Amino acid sequence: MFDTIAGLPVHPLVVHAAVVLGPLAALLLLVYVVKPGWRLGLRWPLVLTGGGAALSAAVASASGEALQHRVDEAATAAARQLVEEHAEAGDLAAASLYVLAGAIVLVVFFLLPPVARAGRAPILRTAGVVVALGAVAFATFGVVNAGHTGAKASWSEVVATTTPGEGD
Repeated sequence: MFDTIAGLPVHPLVVHAAVVLGPLAALLLLVYVVKPGWRLGLRWPLVLTGGGAALSAAVASASGEALQHRVDEAATAAARQLVEEHAEAGDLAAASLYVLAGAIVLVVFFLLPPVARAGRAPILRTAGVVVALGAVAFATFGVVNAGHTGAKASWSEVVATTTPGEGD
């Protein structure tokens, strides 16, 4: 199901959604934490962006497995190793975006709701900040690492067999 669309692998087509939505959700979560006055307006865009990031990560992961099976059939041992590294990094990235989406729900609806409640324990605010920062750091690492290993798997053999072009 997540193998090809119009003869092209689905993975490079959908992975960009996770690569854009994940960091965007992380950035929105940071703004949500540091700008209490913006929380009411950011609540639903943040939740939807986090959910979209998690959903796109799931599709990217499934389509990546399908692409990995295709690549394994024709790739050299070195290329298979790079693809395996990327698959592991992609699994971590997907997990990090699931954690980010969960943290968003936890922070927005339980720890730092957009409307302040009287008698709210300061420990809940602190927990909200800690959960948000941890999830943002994990998601950022996961997405950057998966992107790096994916680019390496896609381009390292091409770059190794070509000569540098003339710069401007």
